[in-house]
Amino acid sequence: MFRFIARRVVLMIPTLIAISILAFVIIQLPPGDFLTSYIAQLASQGEIANDDEIASLRARYGLDEPFFSQYFRWITGFIQGDMGRSLQWSKPVSTLIRDRLPWSILISLVSFVFVWAVGLPIGVYSATHKYSLGDYLFTLIGFFGLATPNFLFALIMLWVYFNATGNVMVGLFSPEFIMAQWSFARFIDLLKHLWIPAIIVGTAGTAGLIRVMRANLLDELEKPYVMVARSKGLSERKILFKYPFRIAINPAISTIGWVLPGLVSGELLTSIVLGTPTVAPLFVSALLNQDMFLAGSVVMILSTLTVIGTLISDILLAWVDPRIRGSV
Repeated sequence: MFRFIARRVVLMIPTLIAISILAFVIIQLPPGDFLTSYIAQLASQGEIANDDEIASLRARYGLDEPFFSQYFRWITGFIQGDMGRSLQWSKPVSTLIRDRLPWSILISLVSFVFVWAVGLPIGVYSATHKYSLGDYLFTLIGFFGLATPNFLFALIMLWVYFNATGNVMVGLFSPEFIMAQWSFARFIDLLKHLWIPAIIVGTAGTAGLIRVMRANLLDELEKPYVMVARSKGLSERKILFKYPFRIAINPAISTIGWVLPGLVSGELLTSIVLGTPTVAPLFVSALLNQDMFLAGSVVMILSTLTVIGTLISDILLAWVDPRIRGSV
């Protein structure tokens, strides 16, 4: 097991290097650069960019250097903890991400807990009560969850909350707590606002987990070893959780590494609708303005979390499934 983990950790290094190069290339692919967008923005406001100012900015950010020189400048700084300076915001990238990434991770983690706490038992229930009224009901809800876009669900939740309370649910804090120091009252206010974006972002994942668990568990429950276990007089609960459940949950565990990037991408429109201060809107703005240092840093952080999450998934698979543990 230790050799397996060590081998995977070593393989993470070339994987992240390849991701960094690919991300930097894709961000640079559109014609022009940040200064092109900056000049166009000034022109739309009726202003003319000063040539000396443009030349100074180009030299300051290294935009006049070859591609690989820009890449090595960025990646060496990133490894040392210096992510560069955002061209769009004129602030250190680390400051911008530090202000927003914790909220993205918090919403993602709460959504993750919601997905598994709700999706897993419902998937098991649907499989063990096939074609019952509850199974049909949860299947219908699952289809609605998969088919409803997050931004539409967010608008519906805002409307329902406004009709129920008369207040508008925007952001993660009430106006009086936005700039306040941390206190128990501010924490409670956060919990009052956090559940809506967490549920909205996690709805599609919950519906997907229900479908995956139901299909896999139904397949396992019909296999001969389950029939043999029943013939030996084992209880249904022991039959279910001894082998079929542990095998059926494998596909869900194997995709844990994809959860965080999926939730971050899923929260994009939700964050715009609800006005939450997360990374997703910042990332999109950086891409639109070709802010390569900010966009590249966000991609690298999410990629690193994905690779680490995939490693955690493999370790959990080896722990849950003896067949995988034996081959490690």
